Amino acid sequence: MSEQIDYGATTLRYFGGQMKLFRNRAGLSRAELGDRTGYSEATVASIEQGRRMPQQEFVEKTDRILGADGLLRAGLPYLLQSRYPTWFRDFALLEADAVSLYSYENHAVPGLLQTEEHVRAVISARCPPLNREEIENRIAARVDRQKLLEREPCCVLGFVVEEVVLRRPIGGREVHRGQLRRLLECAEMRNVSVQIMPTRRETHMGLDGPFALLETPDGRNVAYSEGQSGSFLVSDRKRVSVLAQRYGIIRAQALPPEESAHLIEQAAGET
Repeated sequence: MSEQIDYGATTLRYFGGQMKLFRNRAGLSRAELGDRTGYSEATVASIEQGRRMPQQEFVEKTDRILGADGLLRAGLPYLLQSRYPTWFRDFALLEADAVSLYSYENHAVPGLLQTEEHVRAVISARCPPLNREEIENRIAARVDRQKLLEREPCCVLGFVVEEVVLRRPIGGREVHRGQLRRLLECAEMRNVSVQIMPTRRETHMGLDGPFALLETPDGRNVAYSEGQSGSFLVSDRKRVSVLAQRYGIIRAQALPPEESAHLIEQAAGET
């Protein structure tokens, strides 16, 4: 089997090498660059060594301070792509520009609706464990995706979540209570719908597992699904159509938004 290249890690190392080159040309130490950008020397070192994803603000400040004339800023689109695991990267790029997105989740709060504390608990529980910097990179990437909720022009978003998700206190009771409150906040947004699939239902159309449907600005429809051993993006029209039909029935089988909000409030009060 041929070795798989992690292009995300390669991008980070390349950017870090270029930043170090410009820093040396400017005659600045890592500590001096850190002082001028408002970041620590350790952060600057981690970025130069390709171990940490730089924030957009840092890249823009560094480009200006080091006189890179836009060469470091030009790497931002590629850095943003590398923030995500390889298996999720293609969908993340489509998601950022989506016209609409609908998802069904049977075991977790949808990533777009997670609080930072909940994200940290989920990612920290990964097996095999990630190192600290990879955890921070993934938390930042997931939180950054949530800009879609308030993006202009609006993206229409619909979520159907299994009731059991409301009962599992990931991160502890306080973190979970905050997560349930966040679900209620999102449900009140004019472009967001949150519905709960009640556990009392004997069967429903989502038993094959979680998935998402997405429409692109040019009118294409794709689907996405992931599991323990991999994930896949579906673009075949017939297969996407089947999943769209299933999702329509799933929404009809779930509780209406108002009843769903009441159930979430009830779960928050019991947590």
